[in-house]
Amino acid sequence: MVRLIDVSKSYENGARALRNVSIRIDDGEFVFLVGPSGSGKSTIVKLITAEIAPTEGRLMVNGYNLNTITPRQVPYMRRTLGVVFQDFRLIEYKNVYENLTFAMRAAGASGADIRKRVSYVLELVGLDKKMGRLPGELSGGEQQRVAIARAFLNNPSMIVADEPTGNLDPARSLEIMMLLEQINALGTTLLVVTHERELVNRFSKRVVAIDGGRVICDGTGRYYEHEENRL
Repeated sequence: MVRLIDVSKSYENGARALRNVSIRIDDGEFVFLVGPSGSGKSTIVKLITAEIAPTEGRLMVNGYNLNTITPRQVPYMRRTLGVVFQDFRLIEYKNVYENLTFAMRAAGASGADIRKRVSYVLELVGLDKKMGRLPGELSGGEQQRVAIARAFLNNPSMIVADEPTGNLDPARSLEIMMLLEQINALGTTLLVVTHERELVNRFSKRVVAIDGGRVICDGTGRYYEHEENRL
């Protein structure tokens, strides 16, 4: 579960990115976080992943109080999260299988567990036939599938997908979103940050809209223009 309670964030340059934001994401939910560029979406992601700390308010992520978390605890908190980025962030000189085993070895998994889990996850994302390919030999959609597989590999409680379809065409974007929906159906909480209105409107999910550092609406429905101030 994620809870932001009256969270504000100001940066050293004086910019106030968030203003008294309160959001609760329960276990198993699928939530879209939407809003224009500069609205505060990226700041929320950085807060949830403990890259930055709130200036004011309370923040809890999967049982960890991020107001009082110690540097030593941060890696353990991050293991409860899987993160997917717009630019994939794959290791270019490692093939698909190696990109995934690298992630599991870093978490201390055994060889047997690695082989079993990687095979399962690659089959789930439809890349079990391409585990020997380098990222450069894959399409953009396939690279993002590898990135999703990596995020899901260590069985996180929650996946945060930050503009996961930003570099993809509409058809591939829809495929990626359907894959994330499938992973959510397996019990993983999903937070998808996006500005792609048409894609959000294809799915009947909870939509949290933010603008000017404030939550302007929160509910299940369509991604409307923020001027309408409703879902």
